Amino acid sequence: MLPRLSRPQALTVCALPVVALIAAAVFVPLPFSVAQPGMTANVLGENKGAQVITISGAPVRETSGQLRMTTIEATGPDANVSLEDVIDGWFATDRAVMPRDAVYPSGNSVKEIERHNAEQMRQSQDAAAQAALKYLGVDDKNVKVTLRLADVGGPSAGLLFSLGIVDKLDGDGSGGDLTGGRTIAGTGTITADGKVGAVGGVGLKTQAARRDGATVFLVPKAECAEAGSELPKGLRLVPVTTLKGAVDALVALEKGKGSVPSC
Repeated sequence: MLPRLSRPQALTVCALPVVALIAAAVFVPLPFSVAQPGMTANVLGENKGAQVITISGAPVRETSGQLRMTTIEATGPDANVSLEDVIDGWFATDRAVMPRDAVYPSGNSVKEIERHNAEQMRQSQDAAAQAALKYLGVDDKNVKVTLRLADVGGPSAGLLFSLGIVDKLDGDGSGGDLTGGRTIAGTGTITADGKVGAVGGVGLKTQAARRDGATVFLVPKAECAEAGSELPKGLRLVPVTTLKGAVDALVALEKGKGSVPSC
């Protein structure tokens, strides 16, 4: 027969597994990534010494203002993220804790993930060029668009690539710049028929945009609430669902006429 334990002894025995679990959680890597605002790049200009958008086969405009694509910077797919890292990131306003599978494809090696992100970027660039030329009614057999953006993967720059091509070829459609001379930032995937898709991490991207001088941020409409939850002061959100809608919103902003959507 087992001896009867006093209440303090019983509590101590029961607490031992809990303490062991907490200790393990502190030191065992967790399936999360900690992200922060990343770099931005003006797609109308150069990035790391190379022109981001190069167009041949059609006249190209001189542009003013900036169209800045935005990124987040996350801990690597093979990084060890501890409970302390998660807690710190959870309460920080300039960081976010995200499931690792939401940032990187699950079950892949670092090299496979790099190849996957590079392929997504290539597909995004192709779709961005097709969407822009289709919007402008330009024959893509006569016009060649080359897009270069070093050290950036994934599809989230698609919308800004398309807008950059439109601005370089047509501006606002009546001789002015699509940006109106402003620094415009944004994010969003793009399909070949001009539909804008959600990307994730928009709260951090708005911080990167404001840090680098943007006053307007184009956000996929489905992510309005997330983008507005901790919106930096001085940054205006403009929700979009299509390339045409994004162009129309920027033209309305530039001319001070028409309806500009808001979150």
